[in-house]
Amino acid sequence: MENYRYLISAHNDALACGAEGRPSFFIRTYGCQMNSRDSEKLASLLTQLGYGTAVSQEDADLVLYNTCCVRESAEDRIFGNLGRLKRIKKDKPGLIIGVCGCMTQQPEIAQKIKEKHKYINLVFGTMNRHRLPEFLWRAINEKKQIIDISEDTELPELTDIPVTTREFPHKAGVNIMYGCNNFCSYCIVPYVRGREKSRPVEDVLQEVQALAADGVKEVMLLGQNVNSFVPSFPTLLRQISDITGIERIRFMTSHPKDFSDELIKAVAELPKVCNWMHLPIQSGSTKVLDDMNRKYTQQQYLSLISRLRAAIPGLAVSTDIIVGYPGETDEDFEETLKVVREVRFSNAFTFLYSKRSGTPAAARTDIIPPKVASERFDRLVAEIGPIQYEINASKIGQTFDVMVEEVTPVDYKGRTDDHSLVHFSSPTPLKQGDIVPVKITTAKTFYLTGEHHA
Repeated sequence: MENYRYLISAHNDALACGAEGRPSFFIRTYGCQMNSRDSEKLASLLTQLGYGTAVSQEDADLVLYNTCCVRESAEDRIFGNLGRLKRIKKDKPGLIIGVCGCMTQQPEIAQKIKEKHKYINLVFGTMNRHRLPEFLWRAINEKKQIIDISEDTELPELTDIPVTTREFPHKAGVNIMYGCNNFCSYCIVPYVRGREKSRPVEDVLQEVQALAADGVKEVMLLGQNVNSFVPSFPTLLRQISDITGIERIRFMTSHPKDFSDELIKAVAELPKVCNWMHLPIQSGSTKVLDDMNRKYTQQQYLSLISRLRAAIPGLAVSTDIIVGYPGETDEDFEETLKVVREVRFSNAFTFLYSKRSGTPAAARTDIIPPKVASERFDRLVAEIGPIQYEINASKIGQTFDVMVEEVTPVDYKGRTDDHSLVHFSSPTPLKQGDIVPVKITTAKTFYLTGEHHA
C-alpha cells in the first residue's frame, strides 16, 4: 500500500503545480459514531495523500460516502443523494465518486451499483478501507469502475494515520474493536463488519495518549460490543483512566449480556468514567428478546440496571428500542412500556423494525401491519417524553460541571457528566473543552438551560 500512497501523493502534487490546482475531497458520513471515526481516519489519509478539503460536494474533485445499512431508510437516503451526484458529474466528468462502509459490504448492494449506477467510480467495504490509495490509483488510471468488498484478515484500522481533522478539538471517538459475534436476528452488522476483532491494548493506549497530547479531554470508546474487548475491557478502562489530560471517558455500545460485575466495579471506582450508560434493551418482552437472539430476559436486564444504580448513584441510562418486530403482540409491547416506566431512561432511540435481507428475521412471515407498528411507536414516544422531562426538571436549581461543546453568538452548549445537553450563558468568554459549573434554571424534554457564574 505504501507504493500506492506515494503514487497518489505524487499525482496530486503534480496537479497542484498545474492549472487545475490541488484536487479536493468531501466525505459524507451516515450512521453511527464508529462511522464518524472511520471518516475522520479516511479524511486524514486523504490529506496525507495530498488532497485538499472541499467546502461542499459540489466543489470537490473526490466525493466519498461512508454508508450505513442498519435501516432501509438510510439506504434509500444514500441512493437519493447519489442520484444528485450523478447530475453534478455530468457537468464535471473528472469527479471521482466513491461509496464505502456497511451498505456496500452487502454483495447485493455492490451488484446493484455495478448494474445500475455506473457513474460511481469506486466501491469498497468496511474491511479493506486501508486499501483506499490503491482503489484511487486504479480508478484514476484504469478508467473503469472499481468494486472490491473483499475481507482482509488484518484490522481495518488505519493505525499509521494520525487523525488531523476532528469535528471537535476537545473530544474524540476511539475504536477499540471491530465486528460483532452476537448475531441478533434483526441485525445486519455481523455480516457487514465481520466477526469481533479487538485492537491491541498498546495501540489503543498510544492513540488515547496522542489525543490527550493534542488537547482532547474526553474520549468515547467505540465498538459493536465494547464489553467483549479482549483481553479485558474493565482493565482497559483503568489504563485509560491513568492517562494524564483525559478528564472524561464514555463508551458504547454495551451488550447487557456481557456487562460483568467487574465492569460495574470499574465504572463505579473510576471518577473519569462518566455517569452515563448506553444500554440497548431493544424490547421489554422476554419472548421477543428470545426471538431477537439477545440472550437475556427482561428480568436479567432489570437486575443489571438495579446493580448499576446501586453501585453508581445518579447513573443516567439511555437505550435503543425496536417496535414492531415480527411476532410482537400487544402483550409484548406492554412489557416494553413496563420496562420504560420502571427504568426511566434519560434518552431512548426508538425505531420501527426494518427488514434487513440476509438476517434470520427477514424470513419471518408474522409481520406486524405498518399501522399497528406505527401506533405502538407513537405510544412509546408519548411514554418516554414525559419521563425525560421529569428527569430534567428534577435538576432545576442544581449545579453541574458542563463541558463546552459549541460556542454560538448567543450562548454556549455543552454536556454534563450524565450526558445531559445544556444551553447556558456565561459572563466570561469560554472555549470548546472548558469544563465549568452551570446552575440549571429551566428544563425542556431534550435539554436544560442554565447560567455559569465565573
